[in-house]
Amino acid sequence: MRAECGAVAGGVRRDARQRGCRVASSQTIAARQRFFGAEAVDPVSGAVREDQVLVSWFGCASFAVAMGGVVFLLDAWVPRGATSGYVPTGPEEVAALDPAAIFIGHGHFDHAADAGAIARASGAVVYGTAEHCATARKQVGGAELACQELGSSKSAPGDRYDFELAPGLSVTAVRHLHSARTPRREGPDASAPVRPKPGLHDIRIHRPGLADVRHLARHLLAPEGGVLLYQFRRGDFVLTWHDSSGPLLDKAPHVLDVLRALPASDVHIGAIQGYNQFTNGLHDSRRYIEALRPKVFVPNHHDNWLPLITARGEAFRTPLHEELAWMPEGARPEVRMLLDRDDYLAPGRLAFDPAPRD
Repeated sequence: MRAECGAVAGGVRRDARQRGCRVASSQTIAARQRFFGAEAVDPVSGAVREDQVLVSWFGCASFAVAMGGVVFLLDAWVPRGATSGYVPTGPEEVAALDPAAIFIGHGHFDHAADAGAIARASGAVVYGTAEHCATARKQVGGAELACQELGSSKSAPGDRYDFELAPGLSVTAVRHLHSARTPRREGPDASAPVRPKPGLHDIRIHRPGLADVRHLARHLLAPEGGVLLYQFRRGDFVLTWHDSSGPLLDKAPHVLDVLRALPASDVHIGAIQGYNQFTNGLHDSRRYIEALRPKVFVPNHHDNWLPLITARGEAFRTPLHEELAWMPEGARPEVRMLLDRDDYLAPGRLAFDPAPRD
């Protein structure tokens, strides 16, 4: 892990001249201040404060995270192609964050289309399946990228991979399933379909530029390559993220047992938009929430990144709360709803103060 200088801990700056550390570029300092907030980033070294977990959303299921002062990405795609400028950043600025790692949930274009370019520009290590690594390298003409393979597309759902990203920052990756349409469930546990009207107005306001259309076309058919859920733990704080919610109860119920065996999540960032919403609503997403037992749930993959078939996040607010009403009141998490475009790159929106568990 690359050592950084001047990390901010409780507002106290460390000596930026300590041996073995490096000072960030002005571009990195500016990008980190924009994503995480000026007060969270040392203006001299660019180090991010260690006493908070900071998460910044940049569209679809992509997030920049600072945990224990370590900056990393969850997925790597700035939504564009159907629109331009809808998300107020680009791959160059994301790369300027100088992430230590990029964690790929699955390889479809709306999750990994910028992984290769960002990894090449920043030197970040890509984590994902063998196919995710191959796709990232293909994006940059076969250039060598540092990539840690976590199984392959042939790995079995429920397979688990444990490792350390940095001293004191442990990671568990679990194979699970992509969202998929299943037959309509009947009975007392049946969820209402969620079928929001497409948000076509955003295409008119944020008209797609030719370069963005070409980028989307080049990556449109990228393979899934397997689906991974990641849990990050530092001290007593647990952050879990996944960029798709599959029909686990119907097709791989044992994966729910694997998720239940993980430590309960302080924060769970989970996908709610998916193929099964049109038949079974947000039932699949709820199963993940029940298994992971979060204090706070943050939805992802629910914004208007493809206006011909998607809608703004506001369309999912009521269906999400109605779905959570199936859970016992004491087990329901606090919902930290993200709404496009207000919550893109919104410092402080997802800031958490780790505290010892009861």
